[in-house]
Amino acid sequence: MNIRPLHDRIVVKRIEEKETVLNGIIIPDSAKEKPQEGEVVAVGNGKRLDNGSVVPLELKAGDRILFGKYSGSDIKVDGNEYLIMREDEVLGVIA
Repeated sequence: MNIRPLHDRIVVKRIEEKETVLNGIIIPDSAKEKPQEGEVVAVGNGKRLDNGSVVPLELKAGDRILFGKYSGSDIKVDGNEYLIMREDEVLGVIA
């Protein structure tokens, strides 16, 4: 990947949910919601405070996270879709 997030931003790849069939009804892709779970691909250096010091991020590449439905900005790099968001938009880390 050719992208490095700045400051307190992270790059996330969505984890697609497995298709489930309920009572024989297949839901088309256009009706499905985007998954709110992803894997951190890259992280920035950290958040810069007013006094100039940098607070490192708690997240690291490889973490599985949960995020809000409308969090981040969608980007496309080398044909793959990613999200760029701030670390404070992450709701939780999946252990």
